[in-house]
Amino acid sequence: MLEEEYQPRRVLPPHLRAPAAPEPVFAYEIREAVEADLPWIREIYNHYVANSTVTFDEKPWTLRFLRTKFAKIRKLGHPFLVAESPSGVILGFAYVYPWKEKAAYRFTVENSIYLGPGATGKGLGRVLLEQLLERSREAGIKEVIAVIADRGAEASIALHEQFGFVETGRMARVGFKFERWLGIVMMQKSLKKKR
Repeated sequence: MLEEEYQPRRVLPPHLRAPAAPEPVFAYEIREAVEADLPWIREIYNHYVANSTVTFDEKPWTLRFLRTKFAKIRKLGHPFLVAESPSGVILGFAYVYPWKEKAAYRFTVENSIYLGPGATGKGLGRVLLEQLLERSREAGIKEVIAVIADRGAEASIALHEQFGFVETGRMARVGFKFERWLGIVMMQKSLKKKR
């Protein structure tokens, strides 16, 4: 080998270096989901099924299952939102679903928010939750429940607290995934009409 191969590389002084490329802007539009979004939604959700305990699902969603769920949400007039990039990529989604099937629970829903792995940590979850709550209020929903894993979802708990959700209880060892027991934190927010 040549001696010059072992010489340390010289670094140009700052005033002679090319300027750093600007970070691309994280842009998106929040809109109601349409059926064409379902394959994207499935892929985002199934990432969490396979790689985390933020969902207790162990089997990936199928498009058939997701179409049925989506149709029910639309029939009820509940919001199902997506965040779409300017290039048409779905970055995340949020929806509410009936808390329980019994008629007396008709004004109470459970919320869900999932972001694609490249869209986390950029404030998108906050925007989706804000829009989801506003559109839920407009749809006549009175109570929103969040059921959050007690491990690995600290950011979700903090986000819900920022929007006025209060902890209403905890349940230990109610889920078993990845060979370990998991609990849940239950949070609730009442949707009052804006004055």
